[in-house]
Amino acid sequence: MGTTPHSRPGPRSRAGRLRLGIGVSLAAALVAAGCQSQERTDLHEGRRPNRLVHEKSPYLLQHAYNPVDWYPWGDEAFARARQEDKPIFLSVGYSTCHWCHVMERESFENDTLADSLNAWFVPVKVDREERPDVDRVYMNAAFALTGGGGWPLSVFLTPEGKPFYAGTYFPPTSRGGRPGFLDILRGIHEAWVDRRQQVSASADELATAIERAVRIEPDTTAVALADVRRLAYEHLAGMYDERRGGFGGAPKFPQPSYFSFLFRRWAATGDARARDMALRTLDHMAAGGIHDQLGGGFHRYSTDADWLVPHFEKMLYDQAQLARAYVEAYEITRDPAYAGVARDVLDYVARDLTSPEGAFYSAEDADSPDAQGRSEEGAFYVWTAAEIESVLGKERAAAFAAHYGVAPEGNFEHGQNVLHVTSGKFTPELEEDRRRLFAAREKRPRPHRDDKVLASWNGLMISAYALAASALDAPDDGARARKAADFAWAKLWDERTRTLRRRYRDGEAAIPGELSDYAFLAQGYLDLFEAGFDERDLERALTLTDRQIELFWDDTQGGFFDTAPGSDPHLFARGKEAHDGAEPAGNSIAVSNLARLARLADRDDLAQKARRTLDLFASHVSRSPLALTQLWGAAYLLDGKSAQVVIAGRPGDADTRQMIAAARQGFAPGRVVLLADGGEGQKRLAARLPYLAGVKAVEGRATAYLCENFTCGPPTHSTEELTRRLGQATAHAAIP
Repeated sequence: MGTTPHSRPGPRSRAGRLRLGIGVSLAAALVAAGCQSQERTDLHEGRRPNRLVHEKSPYLLQHAYNPVDWYPWGDEAFARARQEDKPIFLSVGYSTCHWCHVMERESFENDTLADSLNAWFVPVKVDREERPDVDRVYMNAAFALTGGGGWPLSVFLTPEGKPFYAGTYFPPTSRGGRPGFLDILRGIHEAWVDRRQQVSASADELATAIERAVRIEPDTTAVALADVRRLAYEHLAGMYDERRGGFGGAPKFPQPSYFSFLFRRWAATGDARARDMALRTLDHMAAGGIHDQLGGGFHRYSTDADWLVPHFEKMLYDQAQLARAYVEAYEITRDPAYAGVARDVLDYVARDLTSPEGAFYSAEDADSPDAQGRSEEGAFYVWTAAEIESVLGKERAAAFAAHYGVAPEGNFEHGQNVLHVTSGKFTPELEEDRRRLFAAREKRPRPHRDDKVLASWNGLMISAYALAASALDAPDDGARARKAADFAWAKLWDERTRTLRRRYRDGEAAIPGELSDYAFLAQGYLDLFEAGFDERDLERALTLTDRQIELFWDDTQGGFFDTAPGSDPHLFARGKEAHDGAEPAGNSIAVSNLARLARLADRDDLAQKARRTLDLFASHVSRSPLALTQLWGAAYLLDGKSAQVVIAGRPGDADTRQMIAAARQGFAPGRVVLLADGGEGQKRLAARLPYLAGVKAVEGRATAYLCENFTCGPPTHSTEELTRRLGQATAHAAIP
């Protein structure tokens, strides 16, 4: 099931239901009512489409032929709800969500259930990936009402958009002590008709509570930022699984923000345990079934504590963040195994999640048809021992099975195996085995691919390719980042309104960008600038950041709102995300960008906003220090001195490339490497950083300058000398 990383969907408690204020009578009605399921078995034959057929979202289009009279989120749905005085049934999911598919088959394709939905409610369908703002508000309602959340998210709203009942997946009929979906519909309808005042009061109370919960305000009694970082580290150390890596038990999520924080803590303090917890976790993940051992990339999470059996969907944001984590692990250790895993992820994205125009698609489903044509989770990825032998032959199959943990009885369902590395040295013969099995797997029916392009997720992926281009000396990765970055600027940035659109699909750019879109894409341009020294990328990062400040900055309390004011009149709450989950919070990346741009453009106003944001969130979540580990890692960028390495030389010359490579050696998140090419690029940079005007190559040879706080030391032609100076400059400070 698609879930939030901090909760697992499960049976709703009676206490949770009674928090609605609707009372015991509604709960009793929900359980007492019953219905018979009449499932549709045809696909689209003879059906009339509903309104969703005109949408671009792959998720909404999956529901375009349901008998449910779906509306997309918007004015028309709310107007009808007010006109007919009906509650809204809001269903939120995404196109690669396994349990969203299940609820569609069981309930939204069920004529009896559809008739009840259409008669008693205004049904509204939302793609959470297109509209994370809608998802956030109503997921908060689900947590407030039930103590849990996940997808599909099912929420009942007043015509004003205020929630009064919520859950996730509901079975079509009652089972296991859980009320069925028709029971729920009947009970909610009866409560709406017979106990309206009680329902409305409950909705008003809940809406007020959610507005209060998402309002981030400073806590003057909270601990300092340094103490929050220390507490976050101590929490992670206490949760760390010494035997299998990772933090906590099953299910295990990758949590890329943890790696980012731990690596930056190590870089700032020299704490070897912080580094080693991250590295050991990355080792276990790379060997586990969560890593697609044949095709590359990572699945969403592991259902067990051993990283063995994954939830099989593949999300772009996971690939982007984990590729970055493995590149950083390589920078720290120089172990080529980490570079190999990063390469594996990046090649998967290039092959299967990249559009012909160079933009990045969103996801691949967990489900695909099995040998009998039935949709099964993981069918594309798993193998029986006999299937492997049929491809490799008996002798090679035995060697492959020994290395990848293949058992005759299987380690998954129905005698099938999830491939994972168990023992032995990887050999050229095993590489050939992998190639042959991959080719055989490509003939299977593929999982559904969600081919929408999201600004925020593309920003994360551009960053990953740009970092790989510089750290792994991989020009092809730089070219992929360049192509995607130019696509995003051409298709998603509207120069006339100076705004960013969130989603592009099928020739249409739409939906106002949120904070995460501006911040993640700005980070992509920043990383691409540092990889290729193209000054237009710095300009784009600054343009996005300045516009982000205009649209989202809270000058009263500090920090950035997730959405622009008045962006959606139907949402009753405007908040600031305070959790680094599967994706980092927009404010976490914004702080990193502000700190970096302050150094690249000599903009102290940006550094001040970064500090105000840190102070706000450090006080607000000080009692939940793991909530924003990406932010605590970014905070290290504001500690200590501002250091730049300037390489003066001709970009294409071998000595210039060698000097740049030396400047980039190792892992130093606060280090800025700049190129002074003696031409127009240097002049444009010098307009922002005047100290660059006087930097030049000495004696016609590539020359390095180590600069601190915009003042440069003596030049050197020696890569060894540059390395020595950098070692002194980045010696671990006593930063908590």
